[in-house]
Amino acid sequence: MHLTSTQNPKIKQLLALQQKSSERRRSGLFVVEGRRELEHCIAAGYEVESIFALETEPPFLTGVAVGESYTVSSHVYERIAYRGSTEGIVAIMRAKEHTLQTLHPSSSPLYIVLERVEKPGNLGAVLRSADAGGADGVIICDPLTDLYNPNLIRASIGACFTVPTAVCSSEECIAFLKAHGVQILTAQLQDSELYYDTDMTVPTAIVMGTEATGLTNVWREAADAHIRIPMLGRLDSLNVSVSAAILLYEAVRQRSVQ
Repeated sequence: MHLTSTQNPKIKQLLALQQKSSERRRSGLFVVEGRRELEHCIAAGYEVESIFALETEPPFLTGVAVGESYTVSSHVYERIAYRGSTEGIVAIMRAKEHTLQTLHPSSSPLYIVLERVEKPGNLGAVLRSADAGGADGVIICDPLTDLYNPNLIRASIGACFTVPTAVCSSEECIAFLKAHGVQILTAQLQDSELYYDTDMTVPTAIVMGTEATGLTNVWREAADAHIRIPMLGRLDSLNVSVSAAILLYEAVRQRSVQ
């Protein structure tokens, strides 16, 4: 079917899913834009509910089950595309559950844990680092943004589909980590040691909070060690995604020289 009006019900549904987290939660659907992101999403086992292709683009999906398939005019595509260079493809996908039980850690797992991180771009960047560093998973505690936010998907460049991810409360996460013998390292300035002086070759969770308020006391009290990145200038914090990358790659370095 060819769509030429932004008032079409399917286009209205797509726009609502892009713009409203409440609609994503209610329907169990979300939007993916771009060929690379969609390829990662499908490879991770997500189901395609609807696909919208710019009329001038060649067919994209072959051998993949698609609920509904549409071509759209350039006018409609300009309305539904979040960014300009997305190869003429947008899809509505069915969401998955992201619980602690869906994680399948290695013998010496390495997790990144984020508490109350609000900015989708930061979370997306952390997921990219987690993918690059081979982390066993990213655990998001008490989230202030949802995993299917379009800005998060875009910032992660599809890593939100390649990295095992769980969403839970801080208390649930702490219980999970302790039950599985995973040491908890909290990134904080107070009462902390330099991160490169801490053993990360054992099962490890690197825990970070927001730049504004840091971690809550429940994490500080549950930690096996507090670690910090040296700050040699006038500022006292780094962007959370930058901090995550630094700490993650220290764990990668230590594990590579065992």
